[in-house]
Amino acid sequence: MASTIPLDTKTLKVSPVHPPKITSVKPLAESTGLSSLPSIYTFTHNLHDEPISDDPEDSIPIIDVSLLVSGSPEEQSQVIYQLTKACSDWGCFMVINHGVPESLTKAMIEVFQEFCNLPEEEKQEFHGNHVMDPIRCGTGFNPSTDKVNLWRDHLKFYTYPEFHSPNKPVGFSEIALELSKRNREVAIVILKAISKSLGLEESYIDKASNFKLGLQIVAANFYPACPEPERAIGIPPHSDHGLLTLLVDNGISGLQIKHKGKWINVNLLPNALFAHIGDHLEILSNGKYKGVLHQALANDKATRISIAMPHGPSLDTVIRPAPEFVDNESHPPKYIELTYKEYVEFLLSGKICSKFRLDFEESEAIYAS
Repeated sequence: MASTIPLDTKTLKVSPVHPPKITSVKPLAESTGLSSLPSIYTFTHNLHDEPISDDPEDSIPIIDVSLLVSGSPEEQSQVIYQLTKACSDWGCFMVINHGVPESLTKAMIEVFQEFCNLPEEEKQEFHGNHVMDPIRCGTGFNPSTDKVNLWRDHLKFYTYPEFHSPNKPVGFSEIALELSKRNREVAIVILKAISKSLGLEESYIDKASNFKLGLQIVAANFYPACPEPERAIGIPPHSDHGLLTLLVDNGISGLQIKHKGKWINVNLLPNALFAHIGDHLEILSNGKYKGVLHQALANDKATRISIAMPHGPSLDTVIRPAPEFVDNESHPPKYIELTYKEYVEFLLSGKICSKFRLDFEESEAIYAS
């Protein structure tokens, strides 16, 4: 998944014993005779959570992005209206007819699988020494602050404005570069439409975020089958920093979003992208659009692979509410002003707050990314 942080740590319980540093879950999952979950991976789920919804009305909105490019004025207006509803009611939507070849997505999933299959000593070349390193792989979020081990391995690398990528396996960089370019094109179209859906000029988000130098990340996640998935977690509930995240997976279920107090399974349509709003779009809209809470569960049947691509402002940009959403009397600014880099570094420091609201209280972070 993307570089993320949970919004509520009250539901998380950890072992009082600090776990040893684990570099990869995959060898453990594939070890012979593993029938139960090691205690260092135990995650206590929130018993007060609503059950998973199977209501047909709880269907994630679908946006046909091709109509934003080549549709009639009436069709474009209809999609803008659909985006308004999706972003304000859900904070997420599925994207169809986006132009990213399915073969390219599958190639990225396959080459990431090959990366995960590399010997551990080769993957350690990309382990990274700092959470802001442009390439890093591991199993948790921040090795210096992690207190609970997640049931997943990840590889994260920055692909824009400068492209970074592991140089192995063969073809990895080329596939990652092409997928990043194609997804950035889709993100640009969607962000222009979201800008219009907020009643702003089409280029407002682009200009306000300095998107031409905006940070793009590839966050590839590997969730192996788990012997006791009900006791583990792939990634705990969190929202993403940044403006917009686009995600694909290998068709194995596990991703859930929270909607009106209920967890909803995200089962992507064939060759669809899953798009969800990030914290900085929430800040820009002063809370009109909210970053969606989501999590990744473990399962005992198959390996799930996801490729998430967060798109954010430039690192030195301060995202603040658009003037249209601020009234110092009835609608004051709700968020602290920080550069995007400061925001991310604060999250990674081991301290969290709820979207950096002006009335926040600092608390200890269980996870940071």
